[in-house]
Amino acid sequence: MAAGPLSGILVLDFSRVLAGPHCGRMLVDLGADVIKVEPPEGDMTRYGRPRRNSLAAYFAQQNCGKRNISLDLKHPEAVELLRELGRQADVVLENFRPGVMHRMGLGYAELRERNRRLVYASITGYGQTGSWAGRRAYAPLIHGEMGLLEGFARYRRIEPAQEPYSHADQYAGLHCFAAILAALYQRERTGEGQWIDVSMAEAMLCSNEYATSSFSGLRDEEPALPLTVASPMFRTRTPHAVTVGGDPVLRVTFQNFCSAMRRPELADDPRFSDDAERPNHREPLLAIIQEWVLGFDNLDELEGALADAGLVMGVVRSVGEAGATDWAAERGAVVEVSDRGGGALRLPNSPWRFSAAETGVRGVPAYRGEHNREVCAELLGFDDARIDALERAGVLSSRPARR
Repeated sequence: MAAGPLSGILVLDFSRVLAGPHCGRMLVDLGADVIKVEPPEGDMTRYGRPRRNSLAAYFAQQNCGKRNISLDLKHPEAVELLRELGRQADVVLENFRPGVMHRMGLGYAELRERNRRLVYASITGYGQTGSWAGRRAYAPLIHGEMGLLEGFARYRRIEPAQEPYSHADQYAGLHCFAAILAALYQRERTGEGQWIDVSMAEAMLCSNEYATSSFSGLRDEEPALPLTVASPMFRTRTPHAVTVGGDPVLRVTFQNFCSAMRRPELADDPRFSDDAERPNHREPLLAIIQEWVLGFDNLDELEGALADAGLVMGVVRSVGEAGATDWAAERGAVVEVSDRGGGALRLPNSPWRFSAAETGVRGVPAYRGEHNREVCAELLGFDDARIDALERAGVLSSRPARR
C-alpha cells in the first residue's frame, strides 16, 4: 500500500480494549507504524467471540495493521527495552488509570527525559486531575454519569437502560486521535512534544450537541417531542422499515407530505388545517402516511416520491446489511483483510479519502508477540542471540495461532 499522511511516524500503543486501540487503528490507517505493546496475558479483547484462526473479530477490528510485541514488565529488562523504544517513538498512547504508567517506569516524565519530541497521549475515565481522577471507569458507567442514559430514557419515555455500543470509548478515542494530530503539527513548529490528557467523560459531554441547553437551563424538563416522533418510522411492503426526516405535524413538513401523497385536501381537514391543532391529531396523520407508504412495492420509488416533495428517507438496516450495500462497495467502506488462515475478515474502513495520499486499513491483525524479533532487531539493533536470551528469561513472550 502507498505511503499515507503519517508515514514515518512511530507509535507505541500500550492501550487495550477500545478507546486507545481505536485511536491507534486510525493512526495505522493514516500510515503510521503502530507497535502494540501487550503483557503476557494479552489484551482482554483477544479472548472475545466470535473468533477465527485464534483471532477475535473485535480485537481484529481495533488492531488491524499494528505490529505486536509482548513483554513481561515485572522484568526490569522489559521496562528498559520499552524506554529505548520510547526514545525513538513519535507518539506513546495509553489508557490506564492515572499513575499506572508512572509506577511501571513508563510515564510521560520518564520517557520525556530521553525524548523531548515525544507526544504522549493518555485516555482515562475522568482525566488526570480532579477529585474523580482515581475512579475506575468503563463506557457503560460513563454513559450513566454523563447523561446519555437519562437523556435517551427521557426522550423515549422509558426507564434508563444501557446502550449496546460503547459511545464513550469511541468518542474518547476519536478526540484523542485529533489531539495527537494537533500535537504533531505543533511539534513541527516548536520541536517539542507534550502530554495529552483526554477523558471519556469530557468526550461524552462535548459530543452531546444539546449540552449547552442543559448546562444553561434552557431546555424544558420534558422535551416537546419524543425522539421517535421527530423522524417517524413506517412499515413497508419490503422486509425493511423506513424513517423519514422531519416531524409531520410541523407546517413545512406537513405541506411536504401532502405534496408527496398528492393529498392537498388534507390542508383543509379541520384536524390538520391549524398549526396549533395538528399536533393533537398526530396519530391519524401518521396513519394516513403509513397507508400511503404501503402503496409502494419498491423502496427506491418511495424515496423518489419523498425526495420530489423535499423529504429525506432512510432505510432501517442492520450493520451487516449496510456493509453489503452497493454504496459500501463503491466507497470502499468495508474492506477485506486476511484472517490468517486462508480466508478473509471484513472490516469497516476508515472514513476519510485523501486526494493526494492513500489511507485506509493496512496489514493484518497480529498475534501476541508476533513482531518481537522484528521490532527488537530493526529498532534496537538486537541480534538473534540477545533476543533468544530475552525469550528464555521470559522478558519477551508470544502466542502464535492455535488451529
